[in-house]
Amino acid sequence: MLHSILYIYAFNFTAILSTLHRFLKDTLVYGLAAVLPRAVNVGLVKLHTTSLAASSFAVNTDYYIYAAYLNALLTYGMETAFFRFFSKEKATGKVIGTSFLSLLASTFLFMGVLFFFSEPIAQFFGFENPWFFKLLIGTITIDTLLVIPYAYLRVNNKALVFTAYKIVHVFVFALLNLFFLWWLPDAIERSVALPETLVNYYQTNPKVLHIFVAGFIASALTFIGVLPTILRVKFVFDFSLLKKMLRYSLPIMIGGLAFVTNENLDKLLLGELLGKEQMGVYAACYKLGVFMTLYIMAFRLGAEPFFFNQAGKENAKETYATILTWFTILGAFFMVFIVVFIDFFAGVLLGNSIYFKALQIVPIILLANLFLGIYNNLSIWYKLTDKTVYGMYFSVFGAVITVVLNLLLIPKIGFIASAWVTLATYATMVALSYVFGKKHYPVPYQLHKIGGYLLLATSLSALSFLHFRANYLFAVFSLCFFLSTVFFTERKQLQQLLKK
Repeated sequence: MLHSILYIYAFNFTAILSTLHRFLKDTLVYGLAAVLPRAVNVGLVKLHTTSLAASSFAVNTDYYIYAAYLNALLTYGMETAFFRFFSKEKATGKVIGTSFLSLLASTFLFMGVLFFFSEPIAQFFGFENPWFFKLLIGTITIDTLLVIPYAYLRVNNKALVFTAYKIVHVFVFALLNLFFLWWLPDAIERSVALPETLVNYYQTNPKVLHIFVAGFIASALTFIGVLPTILRVKFVFDFSLLKKMLRYSLPIMIGGLAFVTNENLDKLLLGELLGKEQMGVYAACYKLGVFMTLYIMAFRLGAEPFFFNQAGKENAKETYATILTWFTILGAFFMVFIVVFIDFFAGVLLGNSIYFKALQIVPIILLANLFLGIYNNLSIWYKLTDKTVYGMYFSVFGAVITVVLNLLLIPKIGFIASAWVTLATYATMVALSYVFGKKHYPVPYQLHKIGGYLLLATSLSALSFLHFRANYLFAVFSLCFFLSTVFFTERKQLQQLLKK
């Protein structure tokens, strides 16, 4: 009897590790799709800041904040609904057709209304040029129509194809930025023979418009490339299925809008309450959290379809628990790595020492983003049980915390308040999701390990930042100590994974 139990346990453990190994390989590929666009965008920052006046750069920032809100609104949670119903329904053509045609109809209807009222809406949002808003709507329309084709590639484990399209998109965008903001003005200055139409276009339009044009062209070309993928599927529209998908997705949309608020409201409030300079210092140092954001994004791209595909398998919950443990380990390591070398990263990415006075927010933001990643992992329970309304509740509650605490604390303690509020918001959302998930879809998460690694990483980061700043001997010691702890604690799993 004991032998049988041990055999079953060993079999399940091996199956979980095998599944984890396949998942990690896909996540590495998705990581490229997540990291490369952000890396290219970071590389373009210097081109933008040297080409644009500060006011124009602010317009560029506003543009992408509004894009984030419109993206959450126009997709209305249909991507996650697609993954959920694709794994439930046998008629995949019906799921693809219903979700894609629904987004197609709603997007064009919404786009038509916005284009008709584009001038007053553009003025309301502070865009001096109506074409800024028109290009925003056009680009978001195309990006919305890409959601289901991209999801179809991911759910069918076409990670390489998905990544290839993402790479094409970002390189087209980057090349057009270089063309409009660097090569073309230089060519005009050197009196190179150019088409008169092109010269007139460049000289009669604000430079920031060229960035928006580049984004529109990159999205359009990508959509043309992806379109054959979706057209190969026989579309079947099912209204009854659409109603089910909307019941599932609309709470996700509200949660998405709340999430965008959590991510962006602090910067808007800092600008209003403390002035643009303080907001700029905060926003610049906030960018050092991009490493954790990239990690979370790469993980999410691989995890979401994977979690749904695993739902019906025998060891699904044990797999989810193992993945969260390793997600926390890697995220905690990234946090320690960035904090112990924080002055180096600040010098490379920020350059100007005027921004360094806000570096104190970086360890807090890194930990907050790690909690956000843990929340994304925990959220699988309400997605699998079709209780997405809970995700809406958690996100809206988080948005309330963000608004109230920022308004109360920013005037008292400055921009550091926004960092602590971000951490408090995501930590609260993690706690709520775990408590309710334990009731509706209990997963045997290894809380003692997760808590231990978070405590270790936080302690090492705090010691390094507060007492051993720029001490690279302590930095190396911290990383070695963390990795040694992981090795001795997880050595059996590591040996199994390395054998795969």
